[in-house]
Order: sequence, then C-alpha cells, then structure tokens
Amino acid sequence: MRLATWNINSVRARLPIVDQLITTQAPDVLCLQETKVQDQLFPRDFFRERGYVHMAIRGQKGHHGVATLSRVPFEGSGHIDWCGKGDARHVSIRLSGGAAVHNFYVPAGGDEPDPAVNEKFAHKLSFLDEMIAWSKDLKDPSIMVGDLNVAPAPEDVWSHKQLLKVVSHTPVETDAMGRLQAAHGWVDAVRTHHPLPEKLYSWWSYRARDWSASDRGRRLDHVWISPALDGKTTGLTILRDARGWEKPSDHVPILVDLDM
Repeated sequence: MRLATWNINSVRARLPIVDQLITTQAPDVLCLQETKVQDQLFPRDFFRERGYVHMAIRGQKGHHGVATLSRVPFEGSGHIDWCGKGDARHVSIRLSGGAAVHNFYVPAGGDEPDPAVNEKFAHKLSFLDEMIAWSKDLKDPSIMVGDLNVAPAPEDVWSHKQLLKVVSHTPVETDAMGRLQAAHGWVDAVRTHHPLPEKLYSWWSYRARDWSASDRGRRLDHVWISPALDGKTTGLTILRDARGWEKPSDHVPILVDLDM
C-alpha cells in the first residue's frame, strides 16, 4: 500500500497538481491537510473519477480542513475535536487490516512564541499536550500523518541557530514533539529511511524569490507509526520536485510504501 500525506493549501485551487500526484505516484490512500473547503463543496466527483471512492472528509469554510481519500476500503472513520474549538484538524480511518490512519493538521501557532501574549501559540501548545495524552492511551496499531507544524531536529531546518526563536522550531515546541513521540513510542518513518544527520525539508516559504536556490526549508510534515508497525515501511519519499509544480502548495507530499 502506498500512502501520501500533503498539506495542499486549498484543495479546489490545486486540483491540477493533485491530479499530477495521482497520475505520477498512484497513492492508494491520500491524506490532505488545509483543504479550506466545507464538506458539501468538497470535490468528491474529482476523486471518484480517479478511483478514490472511499472518503473521510472534515472541513470548514476558508481555513483548516482535512480529508483522507482511499482506493481501498476502510472499515470506519471518526475525528476528535481537539481543544474543544470545533476546528477541522483531524480525521481518522481504520484500514481493513486493523491499523488506524490519523490525519492531522496541527495549529501553526502564529508569529510570537509566547503563549502569554499569543493565543495562537497557546492553542498550539495545548493541542500538542492533548495529543501527548491521547498517544499515551493509544492501543491500536496506528499511522499518524500530516502537517504537525513542528520541525523537531536541527537538521529539519535550514538554520538551527537562526530559527530557535521562530515558531515551529522553538525549544518548547521541539520538546513537546519529543514528549509526543515518547508517549506512544512513535517511530519517525521519515528518519527511518533518511537517517540523521541528513538535512530534510517538506516546506518552503512563498516569500522566497527562488525557493530551491535559497533552500530555506523546514520539515513540518511527518509520518509516524506505532511500534507494532515498525519494519512495515518499505520506502519513503519526500517529493521535493512538487514545490516547483505550477501553482504549488508551499508544502510537498510525503509518500510512504507499507507492507500491510
């Protein structure tokens, strides 16, 4: 099974590059974040025509939103209302083999890394704390994917020193990510296949005049698996070239092959 995760930054605006991903990479399961569309307006026919007839969609108008589209049947779907805000930031499915797939869009956190003055950053830290508590109680073999909006290691950003006070790589966030990983014994599948100290990014700002030449990226998108599934990933690719596709997202897809 091939699974792809991608912060698409408005699914309706980027259907041509979604089609490009489907045509060139043929994922069996496609997990999208930041779909930015209400459920009744989601482009279901587009995905049905390409074989993704099984859908778990949770959206809202204008921002946030997650969707998991599948060519293979799944047995059920659900979501958690993290921090009680009603945001569309999580959807889960259960594959027929028993493993759950959790698709997340963690809050970005705004610009100021101080929860006392920035409610968005306080929300992000609370969200991560709830994920830690959830992970401790998680019993089912699971695959967690999505835009977690934290680049945990120094090698996950273009400059560790310059980004220590920039939201997504501050010590309080990377510490939370470490506690989240430890809470369930999550295995970072990206680093299984691309071990440290290799530099890896999945996001490049739109502000860069030449994103590839400056290469000021961050690894904000992740694929984590339960210890019970360790060894089930047979390949993993961060599709860097997608950042250069026409009208791109600022994130690129991650593709993972699993022997389920």
